[in-house]
Formats: sequence, structure tokens, C-alpha cells
Amino acid sequence: MIIIGVDFHPEFQQIALLNTTTGEVEEKRLAHPDEAEKYYRALASAGETVRIGMEASGHGRWFERLVAELQFDLWIGDAAEIRAKRGRKQKTDRQDAQHILKLMLKDDFPKIWVPNWENRDLRQLLWHRHRMVQARTRVMNQLQAVALNEGLHCKKKLWRERGRQQLESFALAPWASRRRRDLLDLLDRLNPSIAELTQAIEREVENYPAAQRLRTHPGVGVLTSLAFVLILGDAERFRCGKQVASYLGLVPLEDSSGNRRRLGHITKQGSSIVRFLLVEAAQVTVRSLPEWRSKYFHLVLRRGRKIAKVAMARRLAVQLFWMMRKEWNYEQLKKFGSHAGQPGNRHGVQSNTE
Repeated sequence: MIIIGVDFHPEFQQIALLNTTTGEVEEKRLAHPDEAEKYYRALASAGETVRIGMEASGHGRWFERLVAELQFDLWIGDAAEIRAKRGRKQKTDRQDAQHILKLMLKDDFPKIWVPNWENRDLRQLLWHRHRMVQARTRVMNQLQAVALNEGLHCKKKLWRERGRQQLESFALAPWASRRRRDLLDLLDRLNPSIAELTQAIEREVENYPAAQRLRTHPGVGVLTSLAFVLILGDAERFRCGKQVASYLGLVPLEDSSGNRRRLGHITKQGSSIVRFLLVEAAQVTVRSLPEWRSKYFHLVLRRGRKIAKVAMARRLAVQLFWMMRKEWNYEQLKKFGSHAGQPGNRHGVQSNTE
């Protein structure tokens, strides 16, 4: 078997190779993409069994596809853990590749879960719609500013037929008029595109029973349910809701030592789009459920509105996780979920045996 540690960069990769059969060691720098592809195809043509280890990177999709095509074993590791396992303060590309190779040989390589290609492609659909909505929001804010400068204050009514007619009727200076026209044209192009993407997401949700179950929770729509299922992947990877909250970056930073405990803002690790959707969905849940509304306003009085919103988003994430893991809908969650503190439930959880 050939084991290769790869220090991956957008323009090149530094490799450290060990042939476990012959004991041969090789170090090489491969330019992307032609030289690297030629090198790995030569290994495949020689009939060797190859295992490759590299840090998680956002610029290596083409390399992952190449490795999958050649049927090599690819290990992708947590970059932070790999860095933490370094003992030396010197850092070069050669040493990084050697370090990854040593971790693989010691069976100490911190492998992470990697979604399949279908999952990744659907994530692109979610991100594309999210960015399009953000672009539309920026356009609408600029048009609102134009209307306010002309004394028209009608908020959401500006996007109705009468509001738009009023906006278009203002006599503006030449370049201000050009800006208004271009922004309106952008808005007219963005709206149909966003509607088309939304319909595509609704169709994809039909292929995911887990996402359909999550939609039964008040406040959770197609976007939140599909994004949550795609980002979490296999719910069995997590043992409890705290791990899910940490995975999504909804837990506070901590710098504690001795008798001193210091907590900061949330870590914001993990998927930013899921955090955004959870916060938005939690606000709808707060408006829909009296117990959530009571908890929310209690937190607002104690800690402020921003912290309360994040706390409710974390609570929603934990509930969605258990619904996903237990394959429950919302009614089953209410029936078999946590009942700690209620009479006759000293252990806090009802048995799901009915």
C-alpha cells in the first residue's frame, strides 16, 4: 500500500509518500492541476493501493473528484486538530505533509464526516438562493432610500403596484434616474429567479422524509428543514443536543481556568446559513407557541433581545435534532420528548412503547 500525506494549496500540493511494501519514501511538489493529475493517474495505472490524507479545504473539489475516479482511499481531516497535534513550532509545507503522513501511520489522523456529492450539490442550491435573496434585499433597501429621499414613506407598500408607480413617477436628476431604472430592472430579474429556486427546493424536500418530518414543527419551513438535514447528515454522529449546538456554532466561547469561568459570544463555527435560518425560524416559533413566547420574553428581560434570539435558535436546533434522530414528527416529540419535573416522570423521559 502507498500512503500519502498531502499539504494542499490552491496552486500546488506538497506530498510525503511512503510505500509500506518496499519502505520507499518520497517527497514531491505537484503543480495543479495537470502535474498532480498525471502523477496520480500513473499510480493508478501501476495497480497500487493508495490512501491519501489531507486537511479539509474549500478549494479541492476537483482533486476529490479525481481521487474518487481513481478509486483511491481519501481521508479528510479536521485542520484544527491536525494543527493542535504538531509538536514543533517550525512550519513549512514539507513538514506539514510529513506531519499528516505520520498521523496516518500512527492511526491518529482526525478524520471527519464528508457529505456525498448529491448532498454538496443541494447545498449549492440553498446557498445560491440565499445569496440571491441577499442581493434582492440590498436592491430593495436602495430603492427604499430613493423613495424616502423623495418624501415617499410606505415601507412594504412600495412593492405593490401603486407604490411602484409612485416610485417611477418621481422626476429625478439624470444619474439618479438611471440608478432607479437599473435597480428596478435588477429587482424584476431577481424575483423570478428566486421563485424558481424556491420551487426547486420544495421539490427536493419531497425526496427527504426527514425534512418533511421537521416541517411539522411550528416555524420550520422547507428551507430550514432541508438545510438542517443536509448539514447534519447522519444524526447518529451526535450523542446529544449539546454536540449539535456546538457543531452549528450556537454555544458560547469559553476561556475558563481555576475558579474563574469566562464565557464570550457564540463560536459561530459550522454552517452560517443554518444558523441564520434557525434564528429566523425560531422567531416564527416564538410567535406561534405560547410556551416559547413566555421563555423568549423571560430571556429578553434577563439577557437582552440578541442573546434571547440565539438561545431560542439553539433550543429549536436541539428539538429538530431529536426529531431527526428518533424519526419523530412534532406531535410525537411532544408526546415522547422530555418531561423532566412532571409528576410520574422521575426519569425525565417517557417510554416510546405504545
